[in-house]
Amino acid sequence: MARSLETPMGDQEPSARSKLLCDTDSLQDFSTELESTSNTLPQRINVDPEKVEQGLAQLVLTLIELLRRLMERQAVRRVEAGSLSDDEIERLGQTFIKLQERMDELREIFGLEDEDLNLNLGPLGDLM
Repeated sequence: MARSLETPMGDQEPSARSKLLCDTDSLQDFSTELESTSNTLPQRINVDPEKVEQGLAQLVLTLIELLRRLMERQAVRRVEAGSLSDDEIERLGQTFIKLQERMDELREIFGLEDEDLNLNLGPLGDLM
């Protein structure tokens, strides 16, 4: 006989407090933080197509820039460890140069500066 996941084995319904995975003080702190955050967010979203396109381009280029930096760091580690041949090092260098040139072109197309690709993550600090 199948039993409901919402009711315990007995006939009593568990209280809301017993379903919580944290204490109510933590919930109050979360609620306060949520309220303060909602006061800083805009009440309306700007649906200007040009700004949406630029915002999306900014996000995508920021992710690409982050990945490029991670790949460059990994490449430097591999070069320093001696695990790459001279040809591989040359190809990596050419690839990073072409990627940087293309990133410069895309930033110019969307009217973005280097600083625009550095997202502020609030209490975590800047992305890059």
